[in-house]
Amino acid sequence: MTFDTKADAEAWARHIESEIDKGIFISHVEAARTSLREALERYAREVTVHKKGAAQETQRIEHWKRHRLASRALASIRGADVAAYRDERLKQGASGNTVRLELALLSHVYTVATQEWGMEALPNPVRNVRKPKLNAGRDRRLEEGEEKKLFDAAKRSKVSWLEPIIHMALETAMRQGELLKLEWRDVDMKARVARLRDTKSGEGRSVPLSTRAVDILKTLPRSIDGRVFSIAQSTLEHAFRAACDQAGLENLRFHDLRHEATSRLFEKNLDHMEVAAITGHKTLAMLKRYTHLRAKNLVQKLG
Repeated sequence: MTFDTKADAEAWARHIESEIDKGIFISHVEAARTSLREALERYAREVTVHKKGAAQETQRIEHWKRHRLASRALASIRGADVAAYRDERLKQGASGNTVRLELALLSHVYTVATQEWGMEALPNPVRNVRKPKLNAGRDRRLEEGEEKKLFDAAKRSKVSWLEPIIHMALETAMRQGELLKLEWRDVDMKARVARLRDTKSGEGRSVPLSTRAVDILKTLPRSIDGRVFSIAQSTLEHAFRAACDQAGLENLRFHDLRHEATSRLFEKNLDHMEVAAITGHKTLAMLKRYTHLRAKNLVQKLG
């Protein structure tokens, strides 16, 4: 540790001696010796590997490790440094939500360091830094004629799984990952229910299947691996983008199909609790971000 003046050094020494006399001294040595990069690597080994979203968090960790702050000691990083990082990322075009997740990761690294790694005196530089505002939720829905264009393009795709998985996404409001992990052993065709064991929230849920969804499932071949849709995520993403390009559909992502399906559930007059039970949303606020009702349908209800 260095000081600008001899007086500062002497004041710090007197403070430490006082804490030692009172029996409340906590060493700052470990926090001063550990770089952010080293802390991130330890966090990845001990914490991230046990998380459901380990893959996504690992990417954020790698991003942090490439930043110049990674070479700094944990104890040397201040709130001003974190604020400067926030502004830098936003200027680079990162979304508010992306930056919030990156700051949340850094904050938890400091929390773990103080609670579990013996760095009790280490202050958390993220705690009092203003977080970016969340970006408005996407409101992309399929416009008139777009659904037919999408399915026509999907039928021409070399990826045979593309058309049925798009159908299922629109019929069930399942997430892409949920559809790709769905296994035949969890599909009850007679009861018309699909049991999801592995969801984003970490809790399983049962999804009711429409007659259309059941008809689609009946047409699918049974794969050796037991999955309903035996296709890699990267293959699906590439095939979906190609289909959208061929159909001339701009700014459409696979996840927008979940928005579309959720909105359609409301337009079928299901209430919030019923829709949440199907989609797995935990709060009304989360559900609203995924729901965009068509004004013309609301006008019809008004009379």
